[in-house]
Amino acid sequence: MKIEAVLFDLDGTLADTALDLGGALNTMLRSKNLPEVAMDDIRPVASHGASGLLKLGMNMDKTHPNHAALRQEYLDTYEQCFDQDTVLFEGINEVIAEIAARGLKWGIITNKPHTFTHRLVPSLGFSVAPDVEVSGDTTGEAKPSVKPMLYACEQIGVNPQACLYVGDAQRDMIAGKNAGMKTVLVSWGYIHADDDTANWPADVVIDTPMQLLDLC
Repeated sequence: MKIEAVLFDLDGTLADTALDLGGALNTMLRSKNLPEVAMDDIRPVASHGASGLLKLGMNMDKTHPNHAALRQEYLDTYEQCFDQDTVLFEGINEVIAEIAARGLKWGIITNKPHTFTHRLVPSLGFSVAPDVEVSGDTTGEAKPSVKPMLYACEQIGVNPQACLYVGDAQRDMIAGKNAGMKTVLVSWGYIHADDDTANWPADVVIDTPMQLLDLC
């Protein structure tokens, strides 16, 4: 089926958000007199959100009784810096412009909460505004659920099989594949050295944003 839309993950795919995500973590750790985490260690887990970063910085998983409170504390800290150092990856804006020039629709499906997404996306300076924007709490379920994927397709009136989904995490590939989309894994994203990407359900792996245009 001919591609009619290109849908993207946000963190680690379109935008380099690790400096702000990591900055919030280290601010929180400093407030508790805990050691900070190096950015080289933060970057591979940045796409895993607040819970992943709390696991990294405090060795605390979702089963911990204080997890919910500390997750909220992290989000409150991130609120103060979420758009401070975040920028689009090199080449993204040129690709977005070409996608739009070809008459294709494009959009964002992220697990980032709407309270951040709806303010961050306009501040990033996209050459063309997205046709749809779905946050982690838009449908009540986040990726790897297919709900955000199918909701985005409904909003732009495109069959999932006519969509590319571009992301940097296993949950991106699972969600896209289960929704019937063609999945594209970006090697420049927040991928850990231990991630077994060969077993992720990615149809294609690309190393630069411009390679995406060969798939449209």
